[in-house]
Amino acid sequence: MTSGRSQTGKKFDPLTIESKKAATVVLMLNSPEEEILAKACEAIYRFALKGEENKATLLELGAVEPLTKLLTHEDKIVRRNATMIFGILASNNDVKKLLRELDVMNSVIAQLAPEEEVVIHEFASLCLANMSAEYTSKVQIFAQGGLEPLIRLLGSSDPDVKKNSIECIYNLAQDFQCRTALQELNAIPPILDLLKSEYPIIQLLALKTLGVVTNDKESQAMLRENQGLDHLIKILETKELNDLHIEALLVIANCLEDMDTMVLIQQTGGLKKLLSFAENSTIPDIQKNAAKAITKAAYDPENRKLFHEQEVEKCLVALLGSENDGTKIAASQAISVMCENSSSKDVFNNQGIPQLIQLLKSDNEEVREAGALALANLTTCNPANARATAEADGIGPLINTLSSKRDGAVANAATVLTNLALQEPLRGSLQSHDLLRAVIGLLRSANAAVQGRAALAVAATACDVGARAELRAAGGLEPLVDLLHSKNDDVQRHASWAVMVCASDELVAVELCRLGALDILEEINLSVSRKNKYSEAAYNKLLNSNLSLKYSQTGYLSSSNIITDGFYDYGRINPGTKLLPLKELSLQEPSDLRAVLLINSKCDVSPPPSMEDRSSDTGYGRSISSSSSLRRMSREKANAGFASPTEEKSEPTSGRNTVLSKSATKEKGSRKGRGKKEEEKVKEEEEVMLIPKVIGEGSLKKEWCPPADPKFSLYVYEVTRTILPITNIKEQTVALAKYVAEKMGGPIAKDKLHEFSWELHISELKFQLKSNVVPIGQIKKGIFYHRALLFKALADRVGIGCSLARGEYGRAWNEVRLMGKSRKGMTGCLPPPEVYIVDLMFHPGELMKLKSREAELYRFL
Repeated sequence: MTSGRSQTGKKFDPLTIESKKAATVVLMLNSPEEEILAKACEAIYRFALKGEENKATLLELGAVEPLTKLLTHEDKIVRRNATMIFGILASNNDVKKLLRELDVMNSVIAQLAPEEEVVIHEFASLCLANMSAEYTSKVQIFAQGGLEPLIRLLGSSDPDVKKNSIECIYNLAQDFQCRTALQELNAIPPILDLLKSEYPIIQLLALKTLGVVTNDKESQAMLRENQGLDHLIKILETKELNDLHIEALLVIANCLEDMDTMVLIQQTGGLKKLLSFAENSTIPDIQKNAAKAITKAAYDPENRKLFHEQEVEKCLVALLGSENDGTKIAASQAISVMCENSSSKDVFNNQGIPQLIQLLKSDNEEVREAGALALANLTTCNPANARATAEADGIGPLINTLSSKRDGAVANAATVLTNLALQEPLRGSLQSHDLLRAVIGLLRSANAAVQGRAALAVAATACDVGARAELRAAGGLEPLVDLLHSKNDDVQRHASWAVMVCASDELVAVELCRLGALDILEEINLSVSRKNKYSEAAYNKLLNSNLSLKYSQTGYLSSSNIITDGFYDYGRINPGTKLLPLKELSLQEPSDLRAVLLINSKCDVSPPPSMEDRSSDTGYGRSISSSSSLRRMSREKANAGFASPTEEKSEPTSGRNTVLSKSATKEKGSRKGRGKKEEEKVKEEEEVMLIPKVIGEGSLKKEWCPPADPKFSLYVYEVTRTILPITNIKEQTVALAKYVAEKMGGPIAKDKLHEFSWELHISELKFQLKSNVVPIGQIKKGIFYHRALLFKALADRVGIGCSLARGEYGRAWNEVRLMGKSRKGMTGCLPPPEVYIVDLMFHPGELMKLKSREAELYRFL
């Protein structure tokens, strides 16, 4: 039996379905029938074209995943339609994200194969162009080998394919690895060919791509070898292509960094055309980019020479007059770079500086910053330009720029003012504009560059006494010292330099030390990584205002280090150890520590001199005490306890000295019948006991002052009267050496040195004074370091230049520089000076030539 149905009845008749819902069409993407798939894709394509909302709808309906499978479908129409959809959908960010997760990049790149249709090429390249806008997709495209087929498609006959391909390549070229691959794939020639396209968008994208790839030297060379500069210059010369001029200039700017390209463009006349084009253009962005091109190229010294030969300065000065702020900034930056060429610097002296000063008056802070930068470079190491800036009334605008809101503008203006301050004739004008007060505020800036430039300005300005006094009075020292703490190396160095300059004045140096500058610099110099020549120089300069600390730390005082009243020798201290002040040392109880030797010629024991004494006074050398006080000490020395037996009979002239004289008379009566040595010992004790009495008298509220040393005052008077008149320095030195030795116990034989009981004598003085501080004049038995200190202190009072050096084991010595003997055949010129060590111990007055055997024995044995 057969069925009632025929066999043909099993075949389904064709059904036409019309759907108005996207969801239904999306479901059709899972159909196995090719015709349905093709029509569904076509409908989705038209739907997606209508806008972003439709793209988002398709994403929500889950259309993307089934569409990705259709990219590899066997049917060409289905594959084409699916590719067209992705070309449109890939502009949506959410779709891009999903496509990266689904890893479809390889399937899209496969559609770029040569055998595929142009339409597939167009939409596949469009999809890649959209995807390549994000970094992750760039990596995927490059890793999947998408660069090579894209370069091949630059030669396509279809303009849309070209546009999409060059856009994708431009995005990929932002990555260094891709730029390197472009060079290897010889992409420059096909990109240059796109400059001939009739479509502006393709030309623009090609120029943008060249602007990126020519950041690399190899690409610059490839462009030059493929006559790329000719294409670029032609674009600049064609007015109809003015929309491409800006990008063309950027490419030229990159290429000009290559020296060979620079020479080529100059030889072919292209450089002159470029400068003329920049100067004469009326489009601000073109002028700005031309100036930027000059700036980039001018970083090379040889390029600067070529620019100077083409009179680039004239072009840049013209650009300064532009009404566009961006052009002014770019021109100023170009001038800043061209200043590296000294010839260009000279050209800008006559034309350029006045225009730049005008920029400082601009309301645009960036313009002021760029103008100040150009002036900073123009005036650096160029006195003529510094004078030209001042003559063009630039000081006022520069000081006003110091209050700018931009730290760069402030720092640049401070640099210009520093350069001006280095010229002595201009300092008066700067000070009349209250430069120092303006700079003091900058020292407190939070910006390191501003801090450093402000410190430099202080160093350049505070070169005279008046400026330093003004800085001190205005409170500028404290913020300057604070900058020494800076962790920025430049700030610290510049602050150290400023401190060194300011420390030239004693009052300023003392104030700097009070503010802690000496301690900070010492800490810096103890650090291997932080110390520098500036911090060392500043520390040494400040030490010159504190010779007590300098001698304790370094063990050396030069002939220029003049010992004055208040100097004390504590002995050697290690770096980083704090030296106690004299007052604190004086108030300490005697101990077994080394005695602190004090220099102090001030003495308030004697009455004020009469008018006759004052009129008869003359200068007595370098004593810190006045010459009248020296004479006063001599005339009244009986009252001080140092008179001869006949002088002691004279009556005192003041109430204070009456008490002392009565005490002395009582002591004299009790000394009758004693031996001479005992009498001298009592007299010595009397002299020692005088010091605390003198200090203790008067009001209890009187400010503390160092222990007086009338004996040393007498020494100063005597050497001033007897040694100063000697005209020969060598004879002065010998006479002073003998005088010092006489006061310190006389000559000592080398083999008797161990019998010289100076330690007991010093211990007795410390006990009698109830202090470790011993005035130098009280010492009657002194060895090397006592005598050397006394010699230096007295030599400084009478103008004998000598140094003081500390050795080991209680050794110290003085070095003097004396003229040597004239050599045979040397006529009409002075012989070179020679350095001698002065013997104060064994053969007082003997001069031993430095480095001789005798001198070495004296110093070390």
